[in-house]
Amino acid sequence: MSARRVHRLHPALRDDIGDLITQRPLPGRLVEQIDPFLFLNHHGPQTYPPHNRGLPFGPHPHRGFETVTFILEGSLAHRDNAGHESVIHAGGVQWMTAGRGIVHAEVSPRDFLEHGGPVEILQLWVNLPSRLKMSEPAYTGLQRADIPALALDEGKVVLNLIAGEWEGRHGPVHSLTGVFMSTVQMRAGGGIVFGGLTGRNVFLYVARGVVQVGMHADLVSPMHLVELDETGDTVAIRASEDALLVFGHADPIGEPVVAHGPFVMTTREEISQAILDYQAGRFGSALG
Repeated sequence: MSARRVHRLHPALRDDIGDLITQRPLPGRLVEQIDPFLFLNHHGPQTYPPHNRGLPFGPHPHRGFETVTFILEGSLAHRDNAGHESVIHAGGVQWMTAGRGIVHAEVSPRDFLEHGGPVEILQLWVNLPSRLKMSEPAYTGLQRADIPALALDEGKVVLNLIAGEWEGRHGPVHSLTGVFMSTVQMRAGGGIVFGGLTGRNVFLYVARGVVQVGMHADLVSPMHLVELDETGDTVAIRASEDALLVFGHADPIGEPVVAHGPFVMTTREEISQAILDYQAGRFGSALG
């Protein structure tokens, strides 16, 4: 086995959406994507006062990719025109396949609008290959209790297994493209080694705390995306202080990426068709 090295660190850059504090490491100044991982928004952490307007993500369309939404603090109400509806609380995850087209809303529940409270949410976009871009839309809403929490390193590390396999255990999401996805809670001094990375691209984002990554133990601060080199089949992570990170890996797609707002396709013509289809109501009924 050989270990991967840190190639570059990418800070999350501030780009607020209204009164929602937002920072984005991907895409960044020096990285467009880590194929197939396209985009990450880190909303919060912040505390909303009572009688607030809540999150600003009313009904909007998507086509051609998947969204993975991690609720770190607070809660998030999802509703879409394929008939899915849920409220997911802290520690939970929403995994949505936009596929050929879906209209959804991600907003704050009614009690949050009335009483306020803390909010911290990550949303990751995962590309689909051209052969799957017109898949049937799908949605899975997972509460914290639905996600296997695997205690490692004498309890100093907890791997929350969302998709993929770890030592015989399987996450509840069955990814169309074999994506491994997890969140990892680490206490200071705890360590974990991920293997099976040959030919895979790694997504590693440190949401909280400080960790050491790779064979040279590069120090990574909070709100940084770690870009690893493409050689080697393992990566070691050790917490310098209590930390929370998102760790995933996937086979690269290796196709052109043409993105326009909420649509991600492989050609300009497909983007134009997505816009026409949405305007013509071919994404399904509108959400009120």
